[in-house]
Amino acid sequence: MNYFFALNNAFTDKKETILMKPASKFLHLFSWLTLVSLSSWTLLTTRAQDTTAQVFINGDALPDAPALAPRGSFHVGVRTLQVTHADQVDVLSRMSGKADARYDRPLTLEVWYPALIPDGQVEQTTYDNMIPASDTQAAIPFTVPGRALRDADPDASAKPYPLVVVSHGYPGSRVQMAYLNENLASKGYVVVAIDHTDSVNVNVGAFQSTLMNRPLDIRFTIDQMEQMSAVNDSNTSFLSGLVDTANTGLVGYSMGGYGALNVVGAGYNKILSGFVGSYAAPLLQGDPDYAPDSRVKAVLALAPFGADLSAAGAPGRGFWDDDGLAGIHIPVLFVAGNLDDVAGYEKGVRHIFEGAVNSDRYLLTFDNARHNVAAPPPPAVATTYDNWVRYGDSVWDNRRMNNIVQHFATAFFDIQLKGAADEQHYLDGTTGTAWDGFLPRSSVGLQMEHTTP
Repeated sequence: MNYFFALNNAFTDKKETILMKPASKFLHLFSWLTLVSLSSWTLLTTRAQDTTAQVFINGDALPDAPALAPRGSFHVGVRTLQVTHADQVDVLSRMSGKADARYDRPLTLEVWYPALIPDGQVEQTTYDNMIPASDTQAAIPFTVPGRALRDADPDASAKPYPLVVVSHGYPGSRVQMAYLNENLASKGYVVVAIDHTDSVNVNVGAFQSTLMNRPLDIRFTIDQMEQMSAVNDSNTSFLSGLVDTANTGLVGYSMGGYGALNVVGAGYNKILSGFVGSYAAPLLQGDPDYAPDSRVKAVLALAPFGADLSAAGAPGRGFWDDDGLAGIHIPVLFVAGNLDDVAGYEKGVRHIFEGAVNSDRYLLTFDNARHNVAAPPPPAVATTYDNWVRYGDSVWDNRRMNNIVQHFATAFFDIQLKGAADEQHYLDGTTGTAWDGFLPRSSVGLQMEHTTP
């Protein structure tokens, strides 16, 4: 929700540029009520026992979860890595008058992967997160449980695994979509999520840094994973031989979608230069230094931001012209709420979907949902509306949306990165009221569209 303020501030800084019988009936009724009471007590005590044994964790499959939402057959490990992107343009310092400022840009990565779980250890961890500070409150830390074992040894039984790179919203964090990252890792993917410097909940910088660095961070992360997965005598990384970076998928939520689409061919227009200056050139459509990353074979774009700046309270059109969107030539699965008031829907996500004319693309729409189609459930510390609305939707249960995203992400990446043609029906069988993979009456409120190049 900070887009409203971030974009307004950015434009202000840059000025112009920038949801029977009587007795028998009585005895029968008494017997029935007794039976119901005993059954209810048994059910309640059983549920209480089940809850004690199995506490719900974000990403767990609900009773109405679609077919591919549950976890896969692999156990999951997780590790935290620190990397540095050397000699980068320091956008924020340049905005302050230091014309030639450059810096070594630090990034924190979280990696989920198929793992071996030793006897006696529990496949569970805790992720640290934070609700950002604002003018009216200090930052609020919180933790979220996860189903992964920290620093577990990798399971190399089916290596190399396709790579999935995950880019969060603004602000957000690398563990924002841990429910999805764990789920994909359990199905035979190595998943790496980025803490984008200046975009992280714990330390939010000016929006210009995010506009400039999102696609650069994503490309650099793929480079780092490629180096760490190399098989040679000098590579001691736990990822050595584990990752197939030539078979990469991207997940981008909100600003992550903005960055991911640029990486795969949607070069920005010159409006970006109005925000960050001439050093945006290598990200612009038509620039000789701009080219899509050929290692990326598919994108899951969750409420991608950038096509409709007016949705976030800023003047002007978006960051892509028709030629930019036509530069996408790989499959994309778009997911959006049709009442998205941050990225926009008709002029926002749907406009990108319709403009990507050279892509085999899908658009999954949550009817009456707003921007938080990929957000986890609000944490317990989100006791005010301003904090709750960072995560929650007034119509949809986040847990339900998470399961649906898990289902379609699995089908989409399995098809595009693993060649699982037998799962294509989950994407194509999405018309009418009985969708393939969904339980009866459980696909209501969803729309799926598919368009070929």
